[in-house]
Amino acid sequence: MGVIGQLPRESINELFARHVSSGKVEFYRGAGIDFIFGRREGIYIYDIDGERRLINCHCNGGVFNLGHRHPQVLAALLEALEDLDIGNHHTVSEHRAVLAERLARMAPGDINRVIFGVSGGEAVDTAIKLARAHTGRPGIVAARGGYHGHTGFALAAGEESFSAPFGPLAPGFSRVPFGDLEALEKAVGVDTAAVIFETIPATLGIALPPEDYYQGVRRLCDERGALFIADEVQTGLGRCGAYWCIDTYGVVPDILVTAKGLSGGLYPITATLYRDELNRFMHENPFIHVSTFGGAEPGCRAALQVLDILESPGFLEGVRRVAGVFSGGFAELRRRHPGVLLETRQRGLMMGLKMLNQMCGPLMTVAGFQHGILTVYANHDTSVSQILPPLIITESEASEVLERLDAMLGWVEGKLG
Repeated sequence: MGVIGQLPRESINELFARHVSSGKVEFYRGAGIDFIFGRREGIYIYDIDGERRLINCHCNGGVFNLGHRHPQVLAALLEALEDLDIGNHHTVSEHRAVLAERLARMAPGDINRVIFGVSGGEAVDTAIKLARAHTGRPGIVAARGGYHGHTGFALAAGEESFSAPFGPLAPGFSRVPFGDLEALEKAVGVDTAAVIFETIPATLGIALPPEDYYQGVRRLCDERGALFIADEVQTGLGRCGAYWCIDTYGVVPDILVTAKGLSGGLYPITATLYRDELNRFMHENPFIHVSTFGGAEPGCRAALQVLDILESPGFLEGVRRVAGVFSGGFAELRRRHPGVLLETRQRGLMMGLKMLNQMCGPLMTVAGFQHGILTVYANHDTSVSQILPPLIITESEASEVLERLDAMLGWVEGKLG
């Protein structure tokens, strides 16, 4: 007997509401969504009873870039568990060393140092700590409507809707409109340690910056002695048709954060990558930042397999080819649904549908459960439905997603009257 479906649906909901989150259960019931993750495989997730199947176009923000339970990643993890436990973050580790070298080889420009963690928020915290320690400055400039995680400094860098109930927060954080270089020039001063942006902010609605924006950010940081941190938690590891989304803008940051997809969806592991010239502080203080479970050794072996797949011949070309299928399909969706679909946003397989009003994103999520697609709306612009399918999706499967999105948009139009 497997571990899925040992309890009836009603018992699962009751226990979850009583001991985990009563608010989530109430939210889904109110939305008419009764779906509990059961079997999962490839691009698909199944309801607990196995009768309903969804194509995962949420992917937990990129955790499932390689789909669910990718056989090569799963095999690497099982093999690692034959010999390894999590290891000890205080000591030298063969497996962290090998993974760090591999990440450094794939990183933009001269980035070649790595600090491992467990969550994206922790990795962002580490990046901000490093920036402040290196520059001796307190200021951090981020984007309005951005999201960097729910831990200390990451929470302070994100939008206030997440952080307001938990104040007072760490001082020194300010926000500017994303994509507005003039506003950034006014915000970055002599006390600014770093500028941090999600390369494409998903929670803001898959907001695409002007093509020359990051060149301007890089120039401004260089002129004023601030560091540039690229948060690639969602956009990295092939999502935008390159190893890193920032590569597509032709810019090298000082610090790069990677997380979700590095896990292969099987073992939590994250990394903060940085340039060698920032290493003096960490060299002089080698035990000042410790993450007990950061870079757990079985996770390192799983992550190495993720990178093997990403670097395999034709993988990124396949991502770009499928992105072309979506691009053409989105044009047809705009033609078919001009009253509700106002704009499509896309860089590789980082995609969003900008719709008529703030009701549309939630309605699309509900429609997805009815038409076999898991998609969520952008929290800071609920008129946008995020479309993030697994990078392993085929062209024919992409066409199927487009057909279902067509039906979903029709359903939303009907609800809007």
